[in-house]
Amino acid sequence: QVQFVESGGGLVQPGGSLRLSCVASGFTFNNYPMSWYRQAPGKERQLVASITSAGGSTTYVGSAKGRFTISRDNAKNMVFLQMKNLKPDDTAVYVCGAPYLRSWGQGTRVTVSS
Repeated sequence: QVQFVESGGGLVQPGGSLRLSCVASGFTFNNYPMSWYRQAPGKERQLVASITSAGGSTTYVGSAKGRFTISRDNAKNMVFLQMKNLKPDDTAVYVCGAPYLRSWGQGTRVTVSS
């Protein structure tokens, strides 16, 4: 079955960086665009970034622009989210998924706090 396992979250100070990873299985990974989402406490899940199936095009939403970078390694069935200059408002559970499959992982928690 389709599965996603995210990792790389943790506690980081404002201005710090983190790199999130997601391993996908159960489908032909290189056929599908992938996305990262986040859900902050008390808020709805929101799209953060997306990448096309071959990785040639990326899209960022809102405050992710200029600070986050999404990438993928189709040989390893992995997608990444490099985050820099993190702010307290970035605190959330970050989830990866394949939108066209309507499937997502359980997420990894990112806390930005001093």
